[in-house]
Amino acid sequence: MTAIPSPSQAVWHLGPIPIRAYALLMVLAVLVGAWVTHRRWVARGGEPGAVGDIATWVVPFGLVGARIYHVATDWQQYFGPGMEPLRAFAIWEGGISIFGALAGGAVGAWLACRRSGIDLRAFADAVAPGIAFGQAIARWGNWFNQELYGRPTTLPWALEIDPAHRPPGLAATATYHPTFLYESLWNLGVAGFVLWAEKRFGLDRGRTFAVYAAAYATGRVWIEWLRIDPAPHILGLRLNDWTALLVLAAALVYLTATRRADGPPR
Repeated sequence: MTAIPSPSQAVWHLGPIPIRAYALLMVLAVLVGAWVTHRRWVARGGEPGAVGDIATWVVPFGLVGARIYHVATDWQQYFGPGMEPLRAFAIWEGGISIFGALAGGAVGAWLACRRSGIDLRAFADAVAPGIAFGQAIARWGNWFNQELYGRPTTLPWALEIDPAHRPPGLAATATYHPTFLYESLWNLGVAGFVLWAEKRFGLDRGRTFAVYAAAYATGRVWIEWLRIDPAPHILGLRLNDWTALLVLAAALVYLTATRRADGPPR
């Protein structure tokens, strides 16, 4: 049976310093996202240094938001019986959420744009495809960590998971849906779709970002449905499904409410 192998290791040591694949991919994702945003921002007539200035706010706020969301929704891993609460700060072990990152990053972007006199909507439009490209890269960190995979499957593109990383009750099952790959490919498609829609419909004033949010949330709903890692459930749905549906609804409402907006953005 063919299958996608999992990496044999996710950490390398440079002397006493651990080099983690997860962290390297996060850094690469941020750099690619910032590069794409910079090119789009300058092409629209923005100041060349603005993206770097805003990024110094967005990145730390986004990381904090991403970790807070993860810990708050999976608190049993850190504060349950026999758990180690200080692991809540061990972000290098994995465990960040794009929904939390978007929320935290939005706060950072708002503060930075307010200080610089930049229209937050214009910056959101510039950054939208960069976020999608960054997500496509970052998801491969889950591959290295052998985490957040889907249900058991024998499809040709199934993902092999080592026994130490298999869920309880499925110790004899070796292959699962590679949800990291599904989401990575979906995000590449979202980036392309956003760029096409922006050009085709002349999107602006935050509407490009709203299209990104709606497209990503749509994919996250079905990908989340495949995942089997422990997660809070509400009315039979995983919490992240509800979050994705709320993001989708908010994006559609914004697109509807602003479809006839007039006046150029700052």
